[in-house]
Amino acid sequence: MNKWKKAAVIAGATALTVGLAACGSNDNASGEADGVTTLLMYQVGDKPDNYDQLMEIANKRIEEKISAKIDLQYISWGDWNQKMSTIIASGENYDLSFASDYVANAQKGAYTDLTELAPEYAKEAYEQLDEAYIKGNSIDGKLYAFPVNGNIYAQQMLTFNKQYLDKYDIDISSVHSYADAEEVLKIFHKNEPGIPAFAIGQTFELSGNFDYIIGKEYPFAVKLDGDTTKIVNQYADKEQMENFKLMHQWYTDGLIPADAATNTTGFPLEGNTWFMREETQGPMDYGDTILTNAAGQELVSRPITIPLKSTAQAQMANFVISNVSKNKEKAMEFLGLLNSDPELLNGLVYGVEGEAWEKIEGEDNKIKLLDGYQPNNHMAAWNTGNNLILYTQDTITDEMIKERDENIAASESSPILGFNFKTDAVKTEITNIANVMNRYKSSLATGTIDPEVNIPKLLEDLKTAGWDKVCEEMQQQFDEFRKTKK
Repeated sequence: MNKWKKAAVIAGATALTVGLAACGSNDNASGEADGVTTLLMYQVGDKPDNYDQLMEIANKRIEEKISAKIDLQYISWGDWNQKMSTIIASGENYDLSFASDYVANAQKGAYTDLTELAPEYAKEAYEQLDEAYIKGNSIDGKLYAFPVNGNIYAQQMLTFNKQYLDKYDIDISSVHSYADAEEVLKIFHKNEPGIPAFAIGQTFELSGNFDYIIGKEYPFAVKLDGDTTKIVNQYADKEQMENFKLMHQWYTDGLIPADAATNTTGFPLEGNTWFMREETQGPMDYGDTILTNAAGQELVSRPITIPLKSTAQAQMANFVISNVSKNKEKAMEFLGLLNSDPELLNGLVYGVEGEAWEKIEGEDNKIKLLDGYQPNNHMAAWNTGNNLILYTQDTITDEMIKERDENIAASESSPILGFNFKTDAVKTEITNIANVMNRYKSSLATGTIDPEVNIPKLLEDLKTAGWDKVCEEMQQQFDEFRKTKK
């Protein structure tokens, strides 16, 4: 995602970027009538075109099962952080939401402690969660979110447009790193100089063998094949410097778009406007199946990082219960139902049965998509509910499902899984560092500027901004965290 946005329908359907509608208000606050509790819930993303139809069907099921209804209010991606911050700060009465700034708001007391509520009111769904979800979402030993059970691990891929691989007979079997891709990029560029060989833009983040303490955009990481007890600056790493130098060479050679550092429009997955891009994949993507569905054309990927269970993945899609909610138990009961009832969840994620999809005769959990299945008439799996109970498209074989489960079992856990850095003592320095990174990161990642000249400048500016102070505080907290794991 940079990379394809993870709003993909994880069970083998076409990808969907959920986004955009209006925020609710206190007028929509939860309440109870005739023994049925109405829960006010905020979700990020696009409101489906057939929202009323989807919710009518869903609420009928929810009312039958737990005597509740959901008033689901959408907030656009662009407005999400600001509006949820205002809602939380004002103490507005709501029941549930997609998590906003999860760690910080949980530490502030905005979210309900679910440590005991989740196992009691969402027992079936809770027991299906990988342990990494619990570790990755625990703050000071308590759980404040119920995560969507989806891509528990992720790895970075170099993804290729297969029409060009076939057209120019390009072999990518030996590609395992950025450097390995150079020759195939040059072959393509020679044949198609007007089409970006490596299609990246302003939001591109250079990958490496690291996991990141407070996000990939900040210069604090642990090196997965180094001393994983020490926090380092990935920009000061010698191996990573080679990758930055490679990007600069590719930029100079015309393999990267000239406007990459400022381009915010990106390159659509569909069509022929790109040759190679970087994507993030996980087990529920079934290899390139979901990406290919999203593109409407065959794509082929090669991994450049290991499959990793990380805090970022564990917190990818969390639902929280407001601490001001008067319906905490009922809200938890709803999350339990949403994540354990296949009829409810599949109707939301795939759309209306009989119009958008139908079950395959003799196959309880396999479906065929119909012509009525369109991007805007269903919700997305990645931020709706438990992917393990989603029906799978007829193109997903039993062998692919078996491989998915084996890959999950074999994936590694990050050494910083569950470590949530408390920034209270260094908020000013974090802001200063963010400002420094904003000046350098896009130009460096896209190869627009020479890293051998500019990374030393970056490191000096980071030092002035307070990097050493933040790292010292971070290392101290990480050392304490590691002691609790022993």
